[in-house]
Amino acid sequence: MSYIVNIKDPSALPAGIRFSFSRIAQYSHYLEKLSNELKLTNVKEHWTSFEEMKRMPWFRELPISEYVLAHWKDDDFFGYQFLNGNNPFVIQRCTKLPSNLAVTEEMVKPFLAKGSSLTTEMKSGNIFISDYKILDGLPTKVIDGKPLALPAPLCLLYINPEKKLLPIAIQLGQRESKESLVFLPSDMDTDWLLAKLFVRHAEFHYAAIATHLQVTHLIPEVFTVSTLRNFPTIHPLHKLLIPHHRNTLHINILARARLYGSGKILANSSLGAEGQIELLRRGLSQTTYASLCVPEDIASRGLQSIPNFYYRDDALRLWNIINRFVTAVVSYYYPSDRDVSADSELQEWVNEIFHYAFLGKRSSGIPSSFQSVEKLVRFITAVIFTSTARHSVGNLEQFSYFGWIPNGPAVLHQPPPTTKGQSSIEAILRTLPTKYEGGLSMLLVRQLSMKFDDFVPLGNYPEQRFEEPAVLQMIRDFQAELSSLSVAIAKRNLELELPYDKMNPDVIENSVSI
Repeated sequence: MSYIVNIKDPSALPAGIRFSFSRIAQYSHYLEKLSNELKLTNVKEHWTSFEEMKRMPWFRELPISEYVLAHWKDDDFFGYQFLNGNNPFVIQRCTKLPSNLAVTEEMVKPFLAKGSSLTTEMKSGNIFISDYKILDGLPTKVIDGKPLALPAPLCLLYINPEKKLLPIAIQLGQRESKESLVFLPSDMDTDWLLAKLFVRHAEFHYAAIATHLQVTHLIPEVFTVSTLRNFPTIHPLHKLLIPHHRNTLHINILARARLYGSGKILANSSLGAEGQIELLRRGLSQTTYASLCVPEDIASRGLQSIPNFYYRDDALRLWNIINRFVTAVVSYYYPSDRDVSADSELQEWVNEIFHYAFLGKRSSGIPSSFQSVEKLVRFITAVIFTSTARHSVGNLEQFSYFGWIPNGPAVLHQPPPTTKGQSSIEAILRTLPTKYEGGLSMLLVRQLSMKFDDFVPLGNYPEQRFEEPAVLQMIRDFQAELSSLSVAIAKRNLELELPYDKMNPDVIENSVSI
């Protein structure tokens, strides 16, 4: 995992980079309010019905939560979340079945277009896969002497002629065996629902730890520290970057104190503290420069043309807007490649990020120095996008998607089924988190979804750091482009049954602040 600051109390941070007094007060009040409303008691009692689960507070405060409640069992909503949920970073086009996936043509033929075949649909670019092999063999929490199950599923999906992404096969394990059954939509309803629950269980851990915590908190922590260490306040790149580092160190210190690690809230998930650390290690080893750059990430996963992929559409536009702004500002202060290579403070800045965020691994593709304006622009674009929009993807609607416990269970108490036809709703309820565990996960995602009164949207700079008229005009142009994107997203959303707002600049915070 990346290096972290050796500070355990946020009050030790300089005043300019810690929470304001109003944010501290609002945060503390909100946590107390949430805890009082939940009235959690540490009991191992299981839910008696899904209706009982619905009586938990907060669901009906948010429109998307209502939609999730109504559609969480539906295959098309299950598929939709791979593209537009909290973690659109796993799915990729499948052109050849993995050797460890025991799916045959005959198994899935009934779920494809009439007269078609799996081979034909793969050649046509209509088959996709979400593979959670990163979770395979992770140490899990032990309860009553037994380690909890956290299988690493493979989920095969199909874009049907109606342009809906539907699951057509789920294997709950990485090795083809009698214990790793392949579940199909034609199986008994509760068997198929249970298989999907295990995929959502994997998705919760992947999204919370490897995607959200690793990529949009711990890596931006190194961005922040390197900016503070290497750029004096008069340096143009300090002025450009520091608004996108606001509160990042403070929220990360709070997260380590309260959320993850031994005895913290996330330790009540299937992973426990040891498994979380190992998942962070694995996640970092798979994080590349290309994966942080939206155009390269989308292309590498073969997702350029999959329909109804609103994250892709909005993120590419937003990436390009940020890139144009960064190009204008950087080119103003660095007229030539020679100016870039001659800036020793800049070289130290990126070298520290290379060594402390990515552990000096050349395989990551992260640069350790810059010799051209073009490469500097690309890297700063990735830094700003990761610290703003990428964070918004996993953070903005965590409660909307994971607040409904079966749609993102942090714990499953029973192992994956090894036979079909033996499941029931009662068995599923015994598999799901207990009331206490479910309440804790709800509390976690609810507090991480909160919005503060001192929220600063992307591209807004309350403190004017630049004085040059040309650069001030660049900022105004940037804000105008962001505003146009917000209008376009709002217009598009009027036509959607489920609006997609995660990439709307109006709701993206200007830094990792929560």
